[in-house]
Amino acid sequence: MSAWLGDFDERMHKLIHDWNVPGIGVSIVKDQEVVLAKGYGFRDCGNELPFTPATVFPIASNTKLFTAVAAGLLVERGVLSFDQPIRDVVPSLLFHDPSLNATVTLRDMLGHRTGVPRYDMIWYKAGFSPKESFERIRFMKPVAPFRSRLIYNNMMYDAVGHVIELLSGKPWDQFIRDEILKPLGMTHTAFTIADMLEQPEFSVPFSERRDGKELRRLPYHDVHESAPAGSMASNLDDMARWLIALMNNGLVGGVQVVPERTLNATLAPGLPFPEVANAIFGPSPELNSIYGMGRQTSSYRGHRLTSHGGALPGFYSQVSYLTREKLGVAVFVIGDHCSMVSNVVGFDVYDRLLGLEPTHWGEDVLAFRAKNKNSMQEARKRVTPSAVPNTRPSHGLDEYVGCYEHPAYGKLDIQLENGQLKFGFRAMALRLDHYHYDRFDTEDDEAEGMWSVSFLTSPIGDIDRAVMWLDEDDVVFRRVPDQLETSVLEQLAGTYLTETGVKLPVRLRDKTLTMHFPGLPSEILVPLKGLQFRTRLRPRMVFEFVFEDGCVTALRHWNSNFEFVLKRAKGDESNDALASSDEFDE
Repeated sequence: MSAWLGDFDERMHKLIHDWNVPGIGVSIVKDQEVVLAKGYGFRDCGNELPFTPATVFPIASNTKLFTAVAAGLLVERGVLSFDQPIRDVVPSLLFHDPSLNATVTLRDMLGHRTGVPRYDMIWYKAGFSPKESFERIRFMKPVAPFRSRLIYNNMMYDAVGHVIELLSGKPWDQFIRDEILKPLGMTHTAFTIADMLEQPEFSVPFSERRDGKELRRLPYHDVHESAPAGSMASNLDDMARWLIALMNNGLVGGVQVVPERTLNATLAPGLPFPEVANAIFGPSPELNSIYGMGRQTSSYRGHRLTSHGGALPGFYSQVSYLTREKLGVAVFVIGDHCSMVSNVVGFDVYDRLLGLEPTHWGEDVLAFRAKNKNSMQEARKRVTPSAVPNTRPSHGLDEYVGCYEHPAYGKLDIQLENGQLKFGFRAMALRLDHYHYDRFDTEDDEAEGMWSVSFLTSPIGDIDRAVMWLDEDDVVFRRVPDQLETSVLEQLAGTYLTETGVKLPVRLRDKTLTMHFPGLPSEILVPLKGLQFRTRLRPRMVFEFVFEDGCVTALRHWNSNFEFVLKRAKGDESNDALASSDEFDE
């Protein structure tokens, strides 16, 4: 059966040499027979450990089809529908646009048809739980009309994973293990990098340095927080079982393991998939890709192909098969610089089976990669400073220190160590240097890239916001004020008198201070620093409590035009009654 592969082994060794590939794994299936499951090169080139069929490898976005099939199983059971608005079943799922709340279906989410962009920086290295990611869907603004064009979106898959948990009572990974992996005998498939590292054989990420051909070890990128979109890891043996099930409509060994109707639903054509690679590298043998749910269909030199890719730093996978010929290929490739090899290998296998003359597409892509890498190296050499000269920060470095927060993206931590600002975002910890004015940039780290932060001041002059360019937009992180102890807040609550004798009550409720000017709405006192506060209704004014001899004696408030001092009412040292009183409620 494998005679038609011919000099395939030699071809793989040539690819490793030409592309400087650390390691490749290939599994080929015909009908229900495994034709080949073999590794080439190393699963860990640092220790020269060979790539084998047992090597567990992150399949990244090839996880998506497992999620789509799992959701399809709930559709089969009448718990979900592909085409009913999903909020009819899961009202806790909220979108940014009210019209999406009324219309988005499971098929839209799994088919990338919502018009909502990727927002990958919401989940990237964030460590959010499935529920936390689910709750952040409402912050994601659409950029295209609903169902007008395909916009790839990992977080929609993350949300579907949480929907599966809500409706089945099982976490997403446990549901897939029980309903798909165990019936198929996929015993070495894991759901996190940590799980993968417990396997006897696991792959290690390496890639070329950007300014040379030397291979460097990369850190693992664990996407547990976006599990349903891309966290699974598997080996060639298990992926062969998966391919057999897919190619045979869920029938394995005479047993219908996965419903045929569910698999057919994932193949139903949706919106065209942007053919970015063709635009960059030139015409590919694969044309007219249409996305279904968790995979796409296309024409490979006149033959119907279904496929999906997977990409994480250092790891690239491609799982595909020809539907009529029932020939499937799973390819694992280590190395960012050789990601396209996963396509090259699959195309080579199909050419051999179909008896077609090989194309020069792989060689063209390799030549483009070499030119592009050289161009980037030259571009870095030509860079000249563009910062405005002779500028300095508006504040002392210690004034920038603090925690800044955004409701969708989480926290940004700025620290000062030995006179040097430090950038802390997600798992990243980088030096932060002054660029110009109130803009600071990180070092250009080969693994993490370069990040830029611009700080903004409030009307009263304090640094209160930090802006970063994320997901093609300026994202504003607001400074998290230092929280005072409850015992201190209790001392601040009381009644304060103006010079004309008007009473200003300050109350404490749920660890929050409020004040009430007669005839005006109550205002929340937001901590600024020390005993200074401000309010949202009076952003240009500072309110400061005055301590003398261990007691609060006054409340000062001022702006650029005036300053008032309100003395504390006599006999008001104990404020328990006032703190809980509703006397001044509106």
